[in-house]
Amino acid sequence: MKARRRLVTRPGGRQANGPSLEGLLDVVRAHHPDADLALVEFAHGEAARWHEGQTRYSGDPYLTHCLAVAAIVADIGMPPTAVCAALLHDVEDTTCPPGRVAEQFGPDVAQLVSDVRTVKLGAIPLGGLSPGAAGPTSRSPHQEAVLAIRLADRLHNMRTIEFVAPGKQHGKAHETIDVFAPLARAAGLTEVSRELHDLSTAVLQPAPAAYAVTTRLLALLTMLLPGTQRARWRQEWQAELAVLPTRRTRTRFTLRVLLGTPRLSMTLRRPAGQEPRW
Repeated sequence: MKARRRLVTRPGGRQANGPSLEGLLDVVRAHHPDADLALVEFAHGEAARWHEGQTRYSGDPYLTHCLAVAAIVADIGMPPTAVCAALLHDVEDTTCPPGRVAEQFGPDVAQLVSDVRTVKLGAIPLGGLSPGAAGPTSRSPHQEAVLAIRLADRLHNMRTIEFVAPGKQHGKAHETIDVFAPLARAAGLTEVSRELHDLSTAVLQPAPAAYAVTTRLLALLTMLLPGTQRARWRQEWQAELAVLPTRRTRTRFTLRVLLGTPRLSMTLRRPAGQEPRW
């Protein structure tokens, strides 16, 4: 498994408009040029079908979580079968009939979806997943995929932890900093480990009032954006804010967002394919 340098999508960077099927396919294609992407598209359609009407605590469609997890899994170089399983990792919480995933996607994807929910992390051998990571590993490709999906699922959940009840936030943050962040580090996914640690620390060690004000200001700025884009940009901006070390750097970042939001709003509202006018 190849770890990319940074998994947090930054404003103006790749997938700047948030996880989408098209962006996901681009990432899979970049890592696996000969892959049959029809299976990934089918998995996306199945996830959309069975999660229809479900929302997250944030109010966003549940499919946004499936896409975000799949995007992280694809970004670290996992094969299309793992990306499909990432898209489908929560269908067992829907009315999807038992056995349908196996019928539609085969036993490998179905077993991944099942094991993501049932296999304990302690049962997965440690060792490096990325080039240069310390230590050999006896993990099978199947176990690597299970580990990647579990880490991606926790990473996106931590990025959106603000919408969870405070008591549950602290429990998840403790578990993340004690289990998931070290596991990601041992797997050679240093950027994933660092972000998991930073997001957990932000929950366990609340920032001063000035930080809270800055966070609220960023949330207000998203109101200038199209409704379908607000949640994604709020997540991205707050994830960026969480890793900035000083009040000065947070203030500078907030100022850049403040100045750039009107132009960003115009860009996001422009019909697809329409050239910008100067």
